[in-house]
Amino acid sequence: MILDKEQLRRNLDEVIWNIEQARITVSEHHIVKLVTVAKYTDVENIRTLYELGQRAFGENQVQQLRERMHLLEDLPLEWHMIGRLQKNKINNLIDLRPSLMQSLDSQELASEMQKKLSAKEATMSCLLQINSAHEESKAGVTPEQAVETYMEIKEQCPNIILKGVMTIGAHTEDTKVIQKSFEATYKIYESLQKEGATVCSMGMSGDYELAIKCGSNLVRIGSALFKSE
Repeated sequence: MILDKEQLRRNLDEVIWNIEQARITVSEHHIVKLVTVAKYTDVENIRTLYELGQRAFGENQVQQLRERMHLLEDLPLEWHMIGRLQKNKINNLIDLRPSLMQSLDSQELASEMQKKLSAKEATMSCLLQINSAHEESKAGVTPEQAVETYMEIKEQCPNIILKGVMTIGAHTEDTKVIQKSFEATYKIYESLQKEGATVCSMGMSGDYELAIKCGSNLVRIGSALFKSE
């Protein structure tokens, strides 16, 4: 559904206001990046958000990322891959050269990516995905394995530039459980800062304010930006 500019402006203003209110509870110096999850919306809405000042957009499928990048190639957008990457799509993703691949979910995937990046003499900035709530439905390394896996990838995969970590909050209505999953991820992020980690990607439309209060500096927002009223 194509939304009019004023509706998108209201949505964006509301999200930015909420980010600001959460951010200053951490520190007035705490900066939070907003990445728009574009997967469920029309290309025209992306154009309008660009006109309103939004620059970073994420897709969760390589095919859709390619289509959107092509349709919007006239705009200087920053594209993120935020969904599970199938091994047979690695080369396609490398060719698209996204700004950040947020869903590096295993040592095995990193090894496959390293082979193909090396063959193409390319590099890719990535976040290690952490399954912070130990949910079987979600990809990612467990919190217990996260630091070790991060270091192994850093040492064994020179074409992967690790920038930090990403998690999806626990799938529950219980705020305390969600908070616990964010706090576990932030603790890992803190321990990896000495290894150069600068990005802690946590928080989506339903829980981004909580995520920011737990230390997130990148949020991935879709439905809150594209609501029609």
